[in-house]
Amino acid sequence: MLNNMTSLWKKSAAEIIKLIDKKEVSSEEVLSSSLSRISEVNSKINALVTICEDRARLSLKNNNTSNANNILNSMPVIIKDMNDVQGVRTTYGSRLYENHIPKNSDIVVETIEKNGGIILGKSNIPEFAAGSHTYNDLFGTTNNPWNTTLSAGGSSGGSAAALASGMAWFATGSDLGGSLRNPASWCGVTGLRPTPGLIPHGPAKMPFLNLSVDGPMARNIEDLSLFLDAMITHNNKDPLSFKKALPSYFSNINNISNKKYLVGFTEDFGIFACDPEVRNMMQNTLKLVEGLGHNIVNEHPEMKGAEETFQTIRAYLFFSTYQHLSKKNQTLIKEEVLWNIEEGKKLKVDDLIKAEDSRARIYNNSMEFFDKFDFLIVPSSAVPPFNSKEKWVKKIENTTYSNYVSWLMIAASISLTGCPSLALATSFSNNGAPFGIQIISAPHEEEKLLKFAKTIEENINIADLVPIDAKDAYF
Repeated sequence: MLNNMTSLWKKSAAEIIKLIDKKEVSSEEVLSSSLSRISEVNSKINALVTICEDRARLSLKNNNTSNANNILNSMPVIIKDMNDVQGVRTTYGSRLYENHIPKNSDIVVETIEKNGGIILGKSNIPEFAAGSHTYNDLFGTTNNPWNTTLSAGGSSGGSAAALASGMAWFATGSDLGGSLRNPASWCGVTGLRPTPGLIPHGPAKMPFLNLSVDGPMARNIEDLSLFLDAMITHNNKDPLSFKKALPSYFSNINNISNKKYLVGFTEDFGIFACDPEVRNMMQNTLKLVEGLGHNIVNEHPEMKGAEETFQTIRAYLFFSTYQHLSKKNQTLIKEEVLWNIEEGKKLKVDDLIKAEDSRARIYNNSMEFFDKFDFLIVPSSAVPPFNSKEKWVKKIENTTYSNYVSWLMIAASISLTGCPSLALATSFSNNGAPFGIQIISAPHEEEKLLKFAKTIEENINIADLVPIDAKDAYF
């Protein structure tokens, strides 16, 4: 047995699972270590809003007596507060659902539990996951663990901050316009926006709309591949779900070839504003990738019209999903969500036709790009982490924004393509917080993407610095 079980949170998930397999630690000790760490640091970060310890211990007991598929080996998992967990308060970050207790878990949670995950708690989000800064009137703001005056990103900011500070090894995220990628890089962890349908989700009001996906978040690429395995299944309740014939991503993650790739890159797609710090980070990161022997070329898919397209589809989604709430409860819903609903209300059929035509063009441009290139490297966000007292970024370079979505387009444009995108921190900003890149591949090439990202991660020490020891570092 290890001498100090409470320090298990410092190890990677892959390491702990090996220790469990060798019976050097027990699943109960792993759970207790996570709970101890939560008690120690969550009050300073505000990443987790609900802890379901009793449910977790009961699930652990049931796992130990069953023959269920146990990919996660009874490891604790944090669930984003947009996902329903049976019997656990799920608020969607809104006062309208302050006391909401779902009767059933959603598909993502069911899949994780079937694969041996123990649901330990819910992570903080902005209201209805709207925006890339995690704050709401119910629970307040999630702080960036590296510098608590800064945003942890969003909408999966609670998940990212919990991982970075050692409260968990695995956490779910979801991504509409960068909601998983932005907080992952800002907190120094990693996250994957997968090909739509690889990870089934729902139930959803608009089940055929593939702009929003759920994805895994973890502290490093190896753990990310393990959690991805545990989130994949085929489920007919999600009409986009497909049967995956590939072997385990985790089993193959270290079987990396010496092949050199053709990698395109852009800081801004030639149309978006980008902070000078981010531009410098990109250049330094590209030098590292080139130093690994890959061919780096300043080429990218054409993204003309991406913002109008994304804003139209997003507004349609918000109006369809939330307009019934806004009619009676406007004083309880934040103004940004109301704005998005009203934008959807204004839409005409011709607007939707134009958006779909534009998205088809962007998709075809992207597929032509990946016919030639193996990967595309783009900033995960146009800015480094900003002051948490601000609601959203109002200006980048010479561009001023009138709404909370426009500044996210470097990430949101990729959402339109259906391509998998992996977020990875590659540098530190002047304010002491991580930030980095997203690496994009052609659809269904997650294995190739994970392996390539791991070679980059191995040459950057950020993954080795987390989880952050809150006592000794930035608090």
